[in-house]
Amino acid sequence: MMGASFVSTVPSLLPLQAQVAPPSSSTSSSAASVRPPAARPVAVRCKTENGFADGGEELSRRDVLKLVGASVGIELMASSGSFVESARAADLIQRRQRSEFLSNVRGTFFTAIKGNPDLIPSLLTLALNDAMTYDKASKSGGPNGSIRFSSEISRPENKGLSAAMNLLEEAKKEIDSYSKGGPISYADLIQYAAQSALKATFLASAIRKCGGNEEKGGLLYTAYGSSGQWGLFDKQFGRSDTTEPDPEGRVPQWEKASVKEMKDKFSAIGFGPRQLAVMSLFLGPDQTATETLLAADPDVSPWVQKYQRSRETVSETDYEVDLITTLTKLSSLGQQINYEAYTYPVPRVDFSKLKL
Repeated sequence: MMGASFVSTVPSLLPLQAQVAPPSSSTSSSAASVRPPAARPVAVRCKTENGFADGGEELSRRDVLKLVGASVGIELMASSGSFVESARAADLIQRRQRSEFLSNVRGTFFTAIKGNPDLIPSLLTLALNDAMTYDKASKSGGPNGSIRFSSEISRPENKGLSAAMNLLEEAKKEIDSYSKGGPISYADLIQYAAQSALKATFLASAIRKCGGNEEKGGLLYTAYGSSGQWGLFDKQFGRSDTTEPDPEGRVPQWEKASVKEMKDKFSAIGFGPRQLAVMSLFLGPDQTATETLLAADPDVSPWVQKYQRSRETVSETDYEVDLITTLTKLSSLGQQINYEAYTYPVPRVDFSKLKL
């Protein structure tokens, strides 16, 4: 009994034709055109126990598989277009949702900080201490919101930060009230409050350079400020909260720590003298006292002087850019960012109910 191979089950490929090129010929006196010979059919022959059935040229199983694969590939490419477009549209919707939510969060922080400017140093130290619990070896700790727990914020290194945390608790209530994508994490809350506090200090510096004129200071900061440097920081919106305090002993008491202790701690998380110098604003309420201490160290002193000179310029570019870069790295230590956080399903429109 003869058994046909599977290639005979591909009727969509039959008949296949091979185009034969016309032979060359000289031009006759009547200039008659030469017709090419008729195309020769190429059939897929069914293999039997006695060989191949008669007729046509032989196409191997491999040839047919290649043709089938090409056909399937073309089909998939044609049908995937709508899927790709839908994915792109969904991604754009989520980006817009996150962007709008973050803009509203900034508005809440702006109002809260403007009414409590004395808490700016504490907000910065709060963000630093929450992140400084990061342990490189165990990949634990970091900016995970653990400082919100009473057992952690009551530690000696966090002395005086409760008022800043209380301010953020009130801000969180307002933020969560208008969030359509769930409550904001404490980890995000703390780091983005630090961003807003930094922007407030940059703006205040610009206003001082304009003799206290707020309008001119605002224009100066808009024209020469560092707003465009926050792009990467803004994308890291979607930190997760830990469910318990981080271990004790990972964060120094900055106002009592020696420069060596500060350097050792910064080194433990991958930072050096440059980052230590630029973060002086975060190391306690008195930036001048901290910089005076750091300036006594030969490794840190050149950077302290560099940033002091930069702050005297109109744009403060070196200082602001390095500070933003350092905070961006600090605020993501050990964190897996959820880039779908705070997004939400968009209601479908039932066009059948629309009255045209």
